Amino acid sequence: MPGRLPIALKKGWPLLFGLAFGLHAFCQDRGSEKFIKVFFPNGKSVAAELAVTDEERARGLMFREKLLPDQSMLFVFEEEDQHSFWMKNTLIPLDMLWLDSDRRVIFIAANVPPCREDPCPSYGPSAPARYVLELKAGEAASNGIKAGDRLQFVLPAGVLKILR
Repeated sequence: MPGRLPIALKKGWPLLFGLAFGLHAFCQDRGSEKFIKVFFPNGKSVAAELAVTDEERARGLMFREKLLPDQSMLFVFEEEDQHSFWMKNTLIPLDMLWLDSDRRVIFIAANVPPCREDPCPSYGPSAPARYVLELKAGEAASNGIKAGDRLQFVLPAGVLKILR
C-alpha cells in the first residue's frame, strides 16, 4: 500500500540499528577516545584517555580548556626511551608522571604551567620511560604519588596491536 511504512520502520528499528552501529564503531575505531582506569597507590583512580598513535601523542591535551581531578591522559610508547614533553598550545597547568615498563613512577614534573611564548621548555626524566600520565595540576601531590610508586592499569588488546 502506498504511503504505509513497514512495521519495523514505524517502530524506529533503523534508527536504533544506526545508533547501535554508530556507537560500536565509535568505541572501536576512535583510538584517542578510548579510556582506561589508572589506579593510584592510595586506591583512588582516574579515567585516562589513551594517546597511543604518533598523532594522538603529538596532540595530547593541547587546546583543552579544563581537566577535572578524575580525568587524565596516558601516553603509551612502543618502548622505553627518554620521552620529553612541552606545553605548547596547552591551556591548563598539569602534573606529568613518567612511568617505566613496570608502571613505576620514575619522575614527576608537578604544576607545569602552560607555555605562553616560544621557545617552550621541555620536561622529562633522565631515565627511560614507557608511559607518561598527565593529570590536573596538584593531583599527584593530593594523591600522595611519589617517585617509586607503582600505578595499576590494564591496556586493551587493541592498544597492544597498535604498538607492534
